[in-house]
Amino acid sequence: MEALIKFVEDEFVTKKEFPEFGTGDTITVYYEIREGEKTRTQFFRGVVIQVKGTGTTKTFTIRKMSGTVGVERIFPLNMPALQKIEINKKGSVRRARIFYFRGLTGRKARIKEKRS
Repeated sequence: MEALIKFVEDEFVTKKEFPEFGTGDTITVYYEIREGEKTRTQFFRGVVIQVKGTGTTKTFTIRKMSGTVGVERIFPLNMPALQKIEINKKGSVRRARIFYFRGLTGRKARIKEKRS
């Protein structure tokens, strides 16, 4: 059964090329929004707090602060409306899922930048 699912995913699902990113990175995601007949491009810039799944079911969660309110958004990697992903900063974190980041504010909410 798994081989059949993998075959269908490989044959019929179109894959887009995006840069490699991980938890702790600050990225900007550009995606298309349809409002009636019109379409426009909107961006969402924030810190990746988790990357989940593999292959076509891969998703990632981004968190940003909008004023004093934290906003999180989950994006499927194979979403048709996804146009491009830009990596702004590479972050250095020890965990794969940084949910503790939700409780931090101010200077404690900073992530150390990875040296290249």
